Amino acid sequence: MEKMNSDKTMLDDDLEIPLGKRTKLYRFFEILPGALSYSMIAALFIFSIISPMVAAIYLLIIITITLVKAVGVAVRTVQGYKDIQDAMKVDWHKRLEETQNPHDNFEKLRGRNSDEFEFDDHVENLRAMTVSPDDFPDPESIYHAVIMVAYNEGMETLVPTVEAVKNTSFPNERIIFVFGYEERGGEEIEKCARELEEMYKDTFYAFIPVKHPDGLPDEIKGKGPNLTYAGERLARFVKRERISAEKVIVTSLDSDNRMSEGYLDYVAYEFVVHEDRKRMAFQPVSLFMNNIWDASAPMRVIAVSNSFFNVINVKRPHLLRNFASHSQPLDALSEMNFWSKRTIVEDGHQYWRSLFHFRGKYEVLSIKVPIYQDAVIEETFIKTIKAQFVQLRRWDYGASDVAYVGVRLVNPKRRRMNFWYLLAKFWRLLDGHVTLAAMSPIVAFGGWVPRLLNFQTRDLLTYNLPNTVSWIQLFASIGLMITIFMSLRMLPPRPKKYNKIKSFGMVLQWILSPVVAIVYQSFAAFYAQTRLLTGHYMEKFDVTKKVVKH
Repeated sequence: MEKMNSDKTMLDDDLEIPLGKRTKLYRFFEILPGALSYSMIAALFIFSIISPMVAAIYLLIIITITLVKAVGVAVRTVQGYKDIQDAMKVDWHKRLEETQNPHDNFEKLRGRNSDEFEFDDHVENLRAMTVSPDDFPDPESIYHAVIMVAYNEGMETLVPTVEAVKNTSFPNERIIFVFGYEERGGEEIEKCARELEEMYKDTFYAFIPVKHPDGLPDEIKGKGPNLTYAGERLARFVKRERISAEKVIVTSLDSDNRMSEGYLDYVAYEFVVHEDRKRMAFQPVSLFMNNIWDASAPMRVIAVSNSFFNVINVKRPHLLRNFASHSQPLDALSEMNFWSKRTIVEDGHQYWRSLFHFRGKYEVLSIKVPIYQDAVIEETFIKTIKAQFVQLRRWDYGASDVAYVGVRLVNPKRRRMNFWYLLAKFWRLLDGHVTLAAMSPIVAFGGWVPRLLNFQTRDLLTYNLPNTVSWIQLFASIGLMITIFMSLRMLPPRPKKYNKIKSFGMVLQWILSPVVAIVYQSFAAFYAQTRLLTGHYMEKFDVTKKVVKH
């Protein structure tokens, strides 16, 4: 027994990110993303000095790759949006109920030629449950636990999030609501916790306020420690209530998240019909649309672009990772000590923790209905543009996972899975962060570098390179047109306080997309990677303030 406990402790410790001094190998992988991103920019200048022809070829290869990706993004956006629309038409509560009596419902539904069943394999799922009923839990035994975390948000932000959970089609008597708030948030958030408990104490199976103490050892100041502290309290509550942890699905929510009506039923349905449910996480589509009409133009472009990224991932399951709100079984979370308390990107990092904990046998399943979130709004425009950059650099600090994965990739004892399988995931992780940082400035300004550094050259390719790049960019703008069209389809109804001119602004705002891509997305990525490269780690979660416009 002592050996088993020792092995479990070693395994849990191995899942953690190091604090303080890193090994040389870990530092190598921390430096790698920034070094490659800067090298891609530097290579253009070096090639331009050595051989303008080589520089031109290098640039055209990068732009061609970008063009191909842009076409793929446009196609996947349309496909992903269609899947979301189809999923939102499904009555997930009814489907979950039909798993209660799979045999009779299978007999009733099979052979039907209904468009509803073209969306997924509901009939096939019922058939599988009929063949081996002991492998599937009773849907009425499933509980949802929702952990909403907050720092210093007000009731105008918190109440709509709780109301959205209350108004889902899943029975409230099987929802445990945990409100995890920070002690360092002060008296105001303490007051909100008391008010929320009084408002919702009789709404759910339980409403549990949990205050996360400030200054606990081995913790950064961030969302992960708050989530974990609340999760540990939840686990003790479930055990005391004699509810099976294997049948509790935990969903983490930020304070501004509004889940779709069918989200909890959808997750419960997928949980029931999959046999390997413990090794799964369930990922909704995060759409930053709550306050999109109130946001300023640059923030709207970023919010819609980030929403598109999540829509696209509906059609790219091999790239799907935990992001923002996500759901995972309580027994799995308990085994891995919940979320990391040492990173400011606990959501994306949770994917890698889970992957290594389950030795590669872990899957994130797309839940193709939205959870709506806020675009960034502060009291003033200057504060808003600063807050947006702070949010993006925090997200881009996900580049820290390159080192976390890299050191395990090259160490057979820590890898826990097939080398080639992990190598493919590592490459996609690294490529994604390097591309995010380097591609936009190269595509925007790269065409001028060989020409300006070789202004006396008579080489036609070099001289005409800016024009050539412009034509390619013009062709790529077809994808932008699709993006604009899809963004208008995704918008919530225009509030009455805004006139039709505001709708025109929703189209005109896309003129800012090249500037936004460079100033925000590229610079934020370079900022995060530079902090890793120099060893100046980001170990404090800069909370994005939630401002509600009345």
